[in-house]
Amino acid sequence: MAIVKIENVRVLDPIQQIDRVQTVYLENGKLVAESADISESIDAQGQWLMPTMVDLCARLREPGQQQHGTLKSEGKAARENGILHLFTPPDSKPIVQDNGALIHGLVEKAMLDGGIYLEVIGAQTQGLNGKQPANMAGLKKGGCSAVSNANAPFEDDDVVIRTLEYAAGLDMTVVFYAEEPQIAKDGCVHEGFIASRQGLPMIPTLAETVAIAKYLLMIEATGVRAHFGLLSCGASVELIQQAKAKGLPVTCDVAMHQLHLTDQIIDGFNSLAHVRPPLRSEQDKALLRQGVKDGVIDAICTHHEPLNSSAKMAPFADTLSGFTAFDTYIPFGIQLIQEGLFSPLEWVEKVTLAPARVAKMQSRWEQEAGWVLVDPEVEWTLNKETIVSQGKNTPLINQVVKGKAVRVFTA
Repeated sequence: MAIVKIENVRVLDPIQQIDRVQTVYLENGKLVAESADISESIDAQGQWLMPTMVDLCARLREPGQQQHGTLKSEGKAARENGILHLFTPPDSKPIVQDNGALIHGLVEKAMLDGGIYLEVIGAQTQGLNGKQPANMAGLKKGGCSAVSNANAPFEDDDVVIRTLEYAAGLDMTVVFYAEEPQIAKDGCVHEGFIASRQGLPMIPTLAETVAIAKYLLMIEATGVRAHFGLLSCGASVELIQQAKAKGLPVTCDVAMHQLHLTDQIIDGFNSLAHVRPPLRSEQDKALLRQGVKDGVIDAICTHHEPLNSSAKMAPFADTLSGFTAFDTYIPFGIQLIQEGLFSPLEWVEKVTLAPARVAKMQSRWEQEAGWVLVDPEVEWTLNKETIVSQGKNTPLINQVVKGKAVRVFTA
């Protein structure tokens, strides 16, 4: 078999806690012993070699919304940016994630079309209607390890409790994207000065923290394992920290863009900055960063949501929310390192081993993960030609960024 020799590369291996410059040999995406049977030799001076990443929240738009993205287009975008394992919420249109028999086909198609390992989060209620629990036993049989109601509301709290008890009995994780609908209402941006000045409907931080506090009480009562995805508020970090201190079985993640961007970027009704949960304040950003640094927030995800150009052309409140995020994931990570929040190895752990542990798939990830060669110094312009994703919807469009995956080695 073909063996690639990579010289002078900085190996960042969170499993072995290795951070050193060395020569490595790769065969089918695996490290092997020194060999004379070399088919290619690479001098990777100044470059990093890290495992392929695990993304806990990405919408690929298929099935049902292929005008925004497909398993083929978004799988390619993920893979070329070093992301091999992806978790997708159960809110495709139409919703198929409440049917365990259909999920296996979706997973197979993701590998055939896009070359990625897709992990489907099952629907917590039938059709995400918030009324009747979905057939979680069937979902587990179909390969789901977790369920969620995504951004869909529950009819009442009794439904939530019943679904948590059901999931706990099956040893499944429940994923919350916490937002109290009665508080969030028709809001679309963070409650702050910019939104007030522009007259945009607002989503206060209370919409998130009230929901988290309520769900934590239910988690404690039912004993279910739970994950809080896409935290956006500093106060949410404190609630999770208290829950972990009590020994509750909870984990959480934050989208990479929440560690960089704030509601200031919506100024001028910039619809490319419309995302949900919304970009928050500078203080929230600082507290989220500290939460990741301290380990209260377990992992960083992309929250990738590709959209076509027309989706962002209406007045701000009427546009669809979402960022294309695969192509900015490594540049944003490099920026965190340059700003001193993480060492390179610490950042790599937050996007590889940590999310694999959250998903209870560490051993499987270690078997399936390949390696990514990253150039942390290369500068490039993020535009419609260089973005691999079908969606070009990012507020960083036409900006110069630093850091890129230059080669991915997998089986």
